[in-house]
Amino acid sequence: MTQVDYFQRKLDDKRRLTIPTELRETFAGGAVVTRGFGEYLHLYPKGVWDTLVEPRLAGDILDERIADLNVQFRMGKVEQPLDGKQGRITIEQHLLDYAGIKRDVAAVSVGNYWRLLAA
Repeated sequence: MTQVDYFQRKLDDKRRLTIPTELRETFAGGAVVTRGFGEYLHLYPKGVWDTLVEPRLAGDILDERIADLNVQFRMGKVEQPLDGKQGRITIEQHLLDYAGIKRDVAAVSVGNYWRLLAA
């Protein structure tokens, strides 16, 4: 199987992003879209979110850095399954506005998740 580290797509009229065929198995359990650290979005396979991100966000209840990370990643967080054979996810308008994405999306692999930027 070919490794995909980068792809570009146009959102359709319903704000849906088509995940490349080569990556659909990775997102078979669903996808999580959140704000990133900058003006971009993070796209996580649901399994990665559950096993790697959630435990880190649990942290010490009195740790302000952990609290800030929770606000950053949970504000506008959307979880959803891929829509069947076409392998699409819908990106909420408020997340697109945050990242400055109009219609063209560039996705770059950053290890276990993807960074979504305006292309």
